[in-house]
Amino acid sequence: MTEVKKTTAAAKTVKKAAAPAKKTTTVAAKKATVEKSVNLTSAVYATGKRKDSIARVYLTPGKGNMTVNNIPSNEYFKRAVLQMILAQPFGVTKREGSYDVHAMVAGGGLSGQAGAVKHGISKALDKAEPELHSALKAAGFLTRDSRVVERKHYGKRKARRSTQFSKR
Repeated sequence: MTEVKKTTAAAKTVKKAAAPAKKTTTVAAKKATVEKSVNLTSAVYATGKRKDSIARVYLTPGKGNMTVNNIPSNEYFKRAVLQMILAQPFGVTKREGSYDVHAMVAGGGLSGQAGAVKHGISKALDKAEPELHSALKAAGFLTRDSRVVERKHYGKRKARRSTQFSKR
């Protein structure tokens, strides 16, 4: 019996060694390639906010590349709705593909972060080209959406949810 256990253990170690190596494409490697191509000294800077998210957005003339936290935006925001939110300011002003966006965003969830980046892009476009102000203002992109989650109140289950009432 002990000989059988030894042979199966040896076979398992051989199988583990023969497993193919995984690709080593890490986020750090992607960040390094993106950081090399970004020159933010001559960029237009704006801050965007939404819910608990704050985005620092740098806008430079370019081909329409968008990076968020040094990751391409289509990889950071994988849902199509969030990618559409990021493209709205460029669609309203008809500037698709004319600016590169480099954004650093922190706090909140993905939806709030996408809204913060959109707000930052709109403010940066307004700084870069003041004649776009009326189009961005009419679309409502320059106004910060001030809705935030209400705090939990004492004696309540959530912000407004009370405990169940019992008559008897």
